[in-house]
Amino acid sequence: MLIAAAVVPHPPVLVPEVAQGLSSDLDTLRAACDMAVDRLYAAGADELLIVGAGPGPSSRVAIQGGFHGYGVDLDVDGQWGSVTERLVPMTLPFLIAAWLLRDRPAEPVRRALMVDERTGEVPAVSGGGGPGSGPGGEGERGTRQAMLVLGDGTASRTPQAPGHFDERAEPYDAAVARALATADTAMLAELDPELSRGLHVAGVPAWKVLADAAATSGVEYDAELLYSEAPYGVGYFVATWLAR
Repeated sequence: MLIAAAVVPHPPVLVPEVAQGLSSDLDTLRAACDMAVDRLYAAGADELLIVGAGPGPSSRVAIQGGFHGYGVDLDVDGQWGSVTERLVPMTLPFLIAAWLLRDRPAEPVRRALMVDERTGEVPAVSGGGGPGSGPGGEGERGTRQAMLVLGDGTASRTPQAPGHFDERAEPYDAAVARALATADTAMLAELDPELSRGLHVAGVPAWKVLADAAATSGVEYDAELLYSEAPYGVGYFVATWLAR
């Protein structure tokens, strides 16, 4: 059962060493992310799922990675398992997750789930009770799950944005913000794939996993939107859902 979720973005500039001179611009966003993660750990979950997009569905995400591709000599350790075979390299969402969790306790146990960025397919999870052992499922022992969900909104809010300006971007982000602020699982599940691609939205695969897990759990959530802005023309959201 999903008892808590935190939604955060995954821009590399969230890391001060990467942002360098722009670091202070995102202090409010960093504070919101820290608050959201605090709430995850206060929920008393048995397991923390880290959900982000990548080139294919996998629960065998590499434990270690780094921001060397962004010009910074900074390594991170996700501490989400000890799988040593056929590891998929950390994509940006998992690098940011590992950085956000860098000083957090080892408990609850962490599990990384890479969602296919093209199809939204979720990896098959081995062990722990078959179909019910996935995100939001009960599993054999009624596992209480928390979820850290990583994804950005549109990248088309301004002419300088990576996806350039598109007048559809602001209403799209506003709709996502409303859904996150009210735990509207139906709205997140129904996000238009074609429109999302056109607006360069990176968060859809992970958000849909959250929506499915929350709906499957069959509980009501107290939702709060902690941050909703578009610095650099990209929509970033921070929100928490806590089971009542």
